[in-house]
Amino acid sequence: MSAGSTRDRYSTISGRGLDWDSVPMRLFQKAKRLGVWDPQALDFSADGADWTGFDGVEQDFLLRTLALFQAGEEGVTSDLLPLIMAVAGEGRIEEEIYLTSFLWEEAKHVEFFRRWLDQVAIARGDLGHYLTSSYRQLFLVELPSSLNALKSDQSVEAQIRASVTYNMIIEGVLAETGYHGFRQSLEANGKLPGLLSGIRLIARDESRHIRYGVFLLDRLINDSRDGWDVMIQRMNELLGLAMGVISEFWEHYDDEHAPFGQRMETYLEFAGTQFDKRMKVLERDRGKSIEEIATASLADLAEEEVAIGAAP
Repeated sequence: MSAGSTRDRYSTISGRGLDWDSVPMRLFQKAKRLGVWDPQALDFSADGADWTGFDGVEQDFLLRTLALFQAGEEGVTSDLLPLIMAVAGEGRIEEEIYLTSFLWEEAKHVEFFRRWLDQVAIARGDLGHYLTSSYRQLFLVELPSSLNALKSDQSVEAQIRASVTYNMIIEGVLAETGYHGFRQSLEANGKLPGLLSGIRLIARDESRHIRYGVFLLDRLINDSRDGWDVMIQRMNELLGLAMGVISEFWEHYDDEHAPFGQRMETYLEFAGTQFDKRMKVLERDRGKSIEEIATASLADLAEEEVAIGAAP
């Protein structure tokens, strides 16, 4: 069923049912178990004293970081719908079901950061000055334009460009890197326990989003003769901007004496490592059938679940 067409059947009563063992349905089960947390229930009572005890540079570092997180989460929440509609229009009910939780989780992330800014930092003014030129180009131009293009063009190639932008660059490079580094700094300093609790939960949500994004790109790339080239071209267009977001952030701090013991190189190295891991998966699966991709993706997911289960 293409986007905008009338419906001629319901998949779940057609004899097809649901593919319970598919990657998106496995992720949906994880989202129900692990993603049902309430930003309003997190305890920020100890964060206020920590916040007032920070010096001006430390508060600036935190506000800059949180402003980028807050804007980014709002951006992905606002811009995801065309991808959901494209997937739904193709009758991919399992992927549509999972993406409902995806959008709900992004909305909760928006709520979480805004609650912390309102109640702890009392930062109710305009934080837009923290957005650098690379950030603005990536989040205010590239993200909405690539997703909104799906409203009129649901081609595989358009979906690849949207998924690279959203899943591989915005989430897979920037969000995951930011949450990893920020979590490390809070854990090392024993500060802001309420904020740290939320960051851990958000990072867990984002790991599911990225896993779906790699699966989606895998499927799309192998469903188009030019899919690989389209993906590489979009990567090349955006990677410089993503690295620019990181480097421009650190222009405001002395890298040798940065707040909370953080260093730009740590962020850049982690971003590069995670990006390379995803690219290796896409390279491994290049030219495979959708059945082979699904089998490999389920094996990857099972391996991740074992690793997470064994973690302290």
